[in-house]
Amino acid sequence: MAAVASEAERAVLEEEFKWLLREEVHAVLKQLKDVLKEASRRFTLSATGPEGQTRQENFKLGSSATDQVKGVLTLQGDALTQADINLRLPKHNQVLHCTFREDKQWKLQQLMDAVMLQLTRARNRLTTPAAMTLPEVASSSLMKMFTPPLPGDVFANFYINLSKLCLIVYQLHLLQPNLNKNFKPAGSSVLHNPGSMFEMNNQKFEVSHVHKVECVVPWLNDTLVFFTIALQLCQQLKDKISVFSSYWNFKPY
Repeated sequence: MAAVASEAERAVLEEEFKWLLREEVHAVLKQLKDVLKEASRRFTLSATGPEGQTRQENFKLGSSATDQVKGVLTLQGDALTQADINLRLPKHNQVLHCTFREDKQWKLQQLMDAVMLQLTRARNRLTTPAAMTLPEVASSSLMKMFTPPLPGDVFANFYINLSKLCLIVYQLHLLQPNLNKNFKPAGSSVLHNPGSMFEMNNQKFEVSHVHKVECVVPWLNDTLVFFTIALQLCQQLKDKISVFSSYWNFKPY
C-alpha cells in the first residue's frame, strides 16, 4: 500500500491542482474551441463565397462494380441540395432519370444534431451510419424528394460513412402468399442484402437487387480528424485531473 501523503505533500499537490485548473484547463478549453470552430467551418464558413453565400460543391457518384446507378450530388454547406441520378432498371426495361424536387433538401443530419449533444456521438455518426429497417427506408423523407417519383418497387437511401457520401438503391419484388411460410422479416441494417424480406401495408416484399454508389467528400474526413483531436484533448485533461482526484479520495485506514 502506498504511504500516506504528508501534509506538506498534500499542500504541494493542492497548489499544483490549482495551477492545473487555472492554467491548463483554460488553455485546453481554448484549444478545444479552436478545433471545434475548424470542424464547423468545414460545413459552412469554409464554403462561403465572396458574396457571403455558401458555395456549392458537386460530387460524382460512381462504382467500379456496376453502372446500374450513376449521378451527381450537389452539397451546399451541410445540405444536399440536388441529386441528379440515373437508374438502370432491367425489370422496368428503362433508364430512370430523377432529381430532387426544388422544394426539398437533405440535411446531413447524421452529424449536425449530434454535434450539439456530444463529441463522441458526433464522431460515431461519421464512422457508424445509422441502421434502418426497410419499412423505415420506405417511409423516410428521402422517398418524397425525387421527381419524377421513384417506382413503387424501388427504394433509395443516403448515408455518411467516414469521408464518403453513399447512395443505396433497392429493387423489390412482391412475395406470393404461398411463400409466407418462409417469410423472415429483416431487422435494422445499414445495408440490406438481396433476399432481405419485410412487410408493409399488409404486403410482403423481398429485396431482389441492391446497388451501392458513393463519392468522397474530403472535408468530411477533415471533420473526423478534428473530432478525434478534440476527444484526445478532453481525455488528456481528464487524465491529469484524475491523478489529483486519486489523492483526495484516498482514505488511509
